[in-house]
Amino acid sequence: MVACFKITIADTGQQFDCGPDDTVSRAALRAGLGMPYECNVGACGSCKIELLDGEIVSNWPEAPALTDRDRARRRVLGCQSRPASDCTIKVRLGNHYVSRIRPQRVAAVLTSVHDVTHDIREFRFQPESPLAFLPGQYALINCAGFNGPRAYSMSNTARDDGSLHFQIKRVHNGVGTTILFDRLGPGDTVTLDGPYGLAYLRTESPRDIVCIAGGSGLAPMLSIARGAAADPATAARKLHFFYGGRCATDICGEELLSALPGFGARLFFHPVVSMPELDSNVSWSGRVGFVHQAVQEVMGQSLADHEIYFAGPPAMTQAVQQLLSQNGVPREQVHYDAFY
Repeated sequence: MVACFKITIADTGQQFDCGPDDTVSRAALRAGLGMPYECNVGACGSCKIELLDGEIVSNWPEAPALTDRDRARRRVLGCQSRPASDCTIKVRLGNHYVSRIRPQRVAAVLTSVHDVTHDIREFRFQPESPLAFLPGQYALINCAGFNGPRAYSMSNTARDDGSLHFQIKRVHNGVGTTILFDRLGPGDTVTLDGPYGLAYLRTESPRDIVCIAGGSGLAPMLSIARGAAADPATAARKLHFFYGGRCATDICGEELLSALPGFGARLFFHPVVSMPELDSNVSWSGRVGFVHQAVQEVMGQSLADHEIYFAGPPAMTQAVQQLLSQNGVPREQVHYDAFY
């Protein structure tokens, strides 16, 4: 067994163990502590901590979320920092970061793949031991050839057969998706680490639901919709599902949503494309524009009466955030994870 190092949080007396192959942030979450985080891959900076004593090794020294000023002040990214000794850190914990389901690492076998669109593929994995999660959460996938784990959202729910389904968009020249799409096949094994994410379904909310997605943001929004349909606490809620793409061949999700109870009665699908002319071989007679514009047109002034979930590329998520702010949607009703 690999020896663990002791991590002490200054001014609190709290301690937790972290193995040399784990990161400070994820070890803290496994220990039940509210360590701040969001993307888990070094891009957002939410997990910055101050290293007061001890030594760490960074998985990604050039991570964009870390500035030269941070480095000068011995600030590090908790999600990229592996301990090389006992350490003392300074960080402000938050109760809302405490994982309702403590994350764990398990081996998982790829059981099947299925193309959803021309550039989105569904990968189904069966973990060696159960990996529970809440609708809307994500896991980290790591396998041979990766230079670090990648964060992908599950599209199914934990009510299923124990498998985890990921709908992943191919990134041009992306190391991770090249391996997943071109080298990984059924029977191959990866490591899954999860669940993570704060944009999970709030079953306690009495409000109707709006899901907004673009690209592979389809996955967590499908999980939210499936979870809402399956849970007695939310099954009667109305749910509006918006999906945006550039052209008709990007649009997906309706076939999967139509299998859920209440489709067309309390579950509504609103596809929209921004550049239909890009695909001259497929005609588009639906809504044209950006997905946030479609949300405004359909929902109007009622947005603030809904629980809002969204996931997609950065430009989309920024536009949606601005839209929700302009419509006075309270922040506590807005849920997304910044890692797309």
